[in-house]
Parts: sequence; C-alpha cells; structure tokens
Amino acid sequence: MLPTIRELGIGFVAYSPLGRGFLTGRFRSAADFAPGDYRANHPRMSGENLARNLALADRVRAVAAEKKVTAGQLALAWVLAQGDDIVPIPGTTKRAHLDENLASADLGLTAEDLARLSAAFPRDAAAGPRYAESGMKSVNG
Repeated sequence: MLPTIRELGIGFVAYSPLGRGFLTGRFRSAADFAPGDYRANHPRMSGENLARNLALADRVRAVAAEKKVTAGQLALAWVLAQGDDIVPIPGTTKRAHLDENLASADLGLTAEDLARLSAAFPRDAAAGPRYAESGMKSVNG
C-alpha cells in the first residue's frame, strides 16, 4: 500500500497509532476496561490475543525506558520516522497527553533505534484481527 500511495504522491494518515491507548500502558488486563468500553470486545485486546500483544507492547516500553521517554512518544516518533508523507493522528482528552505526543516529534530516532523497534515489533506480529468481523465489513465494504 505505501509504495502505491507514494508513487501517486498521496499522504497517509496513521489512524490510532497508539493502539487506542494500548501502547501507552493504559491497559494491562481486561479488568482495566471500564464497563461498556468497546475495547473489551476488540479482537486484539481480548483473550489470548491480549496476552500476546501485551508481550509485544512490553518490548516497546523497554526500548522507551532505555531512551527515557514514554512508550507513546516512542511509538509516535517511530511513525514519524517512516516518512514525511505519513502523519499520525493520536487521540487524547488530556492536555498533558497532547504535550507528550507533541514532544515525540523532537525525539529523533537513530537507524539503530529503528532497527531495534522493527525487531521488537515486527510487521503483522499483532495477534488477532484489526477489527471484529462486522467492523471489517465496514472497512472493506
């Protein structure tokens, strides 16, 4: 997909680059979801998928801790490092998180950092489908 949009000169908007709060460490178990929170039924945040994806997120947090930044900042910096034609749109409801997210633009990852992150969180490593089957119908419709 990226080669095609780059060939066409189209930008890419990276939706939910923090995994709906997952990569920030906000959710560590199904008990962390408030009653009625849609994430409790999200395929990547339930059952065995949750445990497998937490292990992946822990790898990202470990690299972030070494760099003395938050996992969210590291994740956003990684997205920003993928090219000027990719723009992440993290959501937030708190000013402090907005400031934290903005600071990720100044992080500046090295080639070694990028290689470590790619190894820690390889493409297609996330367990479970991106959305429930009904959601995928609306995406691929």
